[in-house]
Amino acid sequence: MRNRGADLLVRGLQAAGVRRVFTLSGNHIMEVFDALLGSGIELVHTRHEAAAVHMADAYARMTGEVGVALVTGGQGHANATAALPTALAGEVPVLLLSGHAPLGQLGDGAFQELPQAAMAAPVAKAAWTAQAAAGLAQDVARAVALARSGRPGPVHLSLPTDLLEAEASGPIPPEAAFGSAPMPLAPTTAGLVAQAIAGAARPVLVAAPALCTPAGAALIAALEASAGLPVVAMQSPRGMADPSLGAFGEALAKADLVVLVGKPLDFTLRFGRAAPEARFVVLEPDPALLARAQRLLGERLLLGALADAPAAAAALAAACRPVIGHEGWARDLRGAIAWRPPAWDALAGAPAGPIHPATLALAIEAALADHPGATFVCDGGEVGQWGQCLVRTPRRIVNGVAGAIGVGLPFGIGARAAARDSAGAAWQGSAPAAAPDAPVLALMGDGSFGFHMAELDTAARHGLPFVCVVGNDSRWNAEHQIQIRDYGANRAHGCELAPGTRYDLVATALGGHGELVEHAADLAPALARALAAGRPAVVNVMIAGQPAPGLKRGG
Repeated sequence: MRNRGADLLVRGLQAAGVRRVFTLSGNHIMEVFDALLGSGIELVHTRHEAAAVHMADAYARMTGEVGVALVTGGQGHANATAALPTALAGEVPVLLLSGHAPLGQLGDGAFQELPQAAMAAPVAKAAWTAQAAAGLAQDVARAVALARSGRPGPVHLSLPTDLLEAEASGPIPPEAAFGSAPMPLAPTTAGLVAQAIAGAARPVLVAAPALCTPAGAALIAALEASAGLPVVAMQSPRGMADPSLGAFGEALAKADLVVLVGKPLDFTLRFGRAAPEARFVVLEPDPALLARAQRLLGERLLLGALADAPAAAAALAAACRPVIGHEGWARDLRGAIAWRPPAWDALAGAPAGPIHPATLALAIEAALADHPGATFVCDGGEVGQWGQCLVRTPRRIVNGVAGAIGVGLPFGIGARAAARDSAGAAWQGSAPAAAPDAPVLALMGDGSFGFHMAELDTAARHGLPFVCVVGNDSRWNAEHQIQIRDYGANRAHGCELAPGTRYDLVATALGGHGELVEHAADLAPALARALAAGRPAVVNVMIAGQPAPGLKRGG
């Protein structure tokens, strides 16, 4: 066969170490599908383009590799672009490859002609349209390196069909071309930060979403050990109200020094107001965000430096030492993060009455306790907050700072693929090694489930089983709770869903396993059957609609 641009593109993906591509077929990318035959790169063929990007996102979070999504042009690209903000705010290296109208027809009304790079640019680190067939492998190298470098994030490359089809030859970049550009923290600067931490009475270290990964968890553990302090990773759209952080907000308000290890100063930290008496150290890979922190903090900025989060964490781990006198403060911080209301203990097991979301979350934690290599995926919404708060597993993915809902189901599939491809990789220090069939369980509400329920078919076709637990309260509960809080119960409307919908039957119709749970006593056996099913499973749990947990000691 003649050598095409599409073949160079695939060789670039091979050189980048890509093992899976999450995709949805379409006219503009059939040349790429053909070139992928025999490449060793597996296609996961999805039912919606946004779902393909979300799967690539979760895959990247769990493997440390760049997740790749391949979609067609026009509306396919537009669908996929909607998923990029989640990866951008989550600091996840994703490569979105989109087919594109041929360069030779642009401006003439080509089929599905759209300004695709311009559409993706605001929600990606970079976006461009390939201009030469011979340079397609180099385009891949540039995109992968950009996605990994600095603050990781998504990059988009549009692929005009005439370039994919053209006869072409061109260089395949060396392995080093696909790596991240180093952004180290100088040892002298790390030493100054260590001195500031040692001199503070109540220091707090906050880590970026980019460190909520297998490699990042190891860096956090090393920094905690060297500093003798907990390192708080923030990746929730609820910021200080993230229930997985317990009463951390109360402790942070007492801090006299806050060290941001790649964590942007933004709404999640109330723009610095969450620690009103503290001075700040900002270690930040983006010069614009470092300047923003300086503007927001003014004289409260003690030190700012450019460095990516992994490099900053590693340099601080080398520079810091436990400080005599910090033991009590460290104990207070850990206690605040771990705190949960004692009254919740009564919600474990099988209490009478409607199933409380805390009862569901505690049942999930108990079910996963028998599977130490399991991954827990948590979507947004109110029931998701109960899961984030009460399900404590070493491997977990949440919907992220962007606050998107509907990601849980494709995240589950991406996490399952990642577990299979990274089997045997250890995570989080003493955490158990990943196993190829370690279970993946995703918790979401009934509203979130509706976004991508057809992807259960994707999981079944590709042999990627996972368990989807749906907290079914027959409404968009997050918005319903806002209406009650802000306008009154008599003005709550427009957020209802059909009562008692049998989402479990969707799973069986698409080749999976379904469970309906209406009583708390049935939770444990239903979860056990779902985890053992070996097929995509939906556990449809009828729960009482409750607001997300608000954690305030003494309140």
